[in-house]
Amino acid sequence: MQDDSFTIGGETLASRLFLGTAGYPNRRILLDAVAASGTQVVTLAIRRVSLEAYAGSLLDDLDPALKLLPNTAGCATPAEAILTAELAREALGTNWVKLELIGDRETLYPDVENLVPTADELVRKGFTVLPYCTSDPIICQRLADVGCAAVMPLGSPIGSGQGILDPWTLELVLRRSPVPVILDAGIGTPSDATRALELGCAAVLLNSAVSRAEDPVAMARAFRLAVEAGRLARRAGRIPRLDHAEPTSPQLGLVGT
Repeated sequence: MQDDSFTIGGETLASRLFLGTAGYPNRRILLDAVAASGTQVVTLAIRRVSLEAYAGSLLDDLDPALKLLPNTAGCATPAEAILTAELAREALGTNWVKLELIGDRETLYPDVENLVPTADELVRKGFTVLPYCTSDPIICQRLADVGCAAVMPLGSPIGSGQGILDPWTLELVLRRSPVPVILDAGIGTPSDATRALELGCAAVLLNSAVSRAEDPVAMARAFRLAVEAGRLARRAGRIPRLDHAEPTSPQLGLVGT
């Protein structure tokens, strides 16, 4: 099969599934789910996980080949987010950061007013910034303009499992974005992930859809296949939508005509 890798911040990736590491029933199920998903990138909530790589810690148990994507989950101010990113870089030795700047504790929607200047400052500090944002093409463009390596619009509220609520706006983002678009938040089923890739997303990031499933390992495998199917379908090219029926069999040469 033709190489279908993509690049973020100079890093080439083959898997288009990013996986979170929070909320699993136990460490063994987490590690098995990560392996089953085929992911190359796992996210870590820096404010909620120990960064000490002592024996038995998550960092000690994860496959060293995985790319770590620390995130600033729980941060409500630019100062908190920047400090958390700097702590992650020092502890983990990576410039990558998923920038989460929460503007509302009930909806967990991002603070778009402060998101762009915070992303700008992190980029200037040498970070590869992947910001969690709304599916607003203007905000996504501004994040790309300040140097973000990708944009990560939500499909629906974090952990809601509602899937892609506004595909039309997401498609606007996809058409205009000069950087990869990674769907983040709200995915509930593998079919949601397939749809994201069919629409043109470079990848999807999910956590709860796997960690809270009845069988997280099986669900991780299902998402792996779903992402591969969505990407293959996108490359294959769907038939056009029509407002009328069109027979699949030829009309000429029918018996009795």
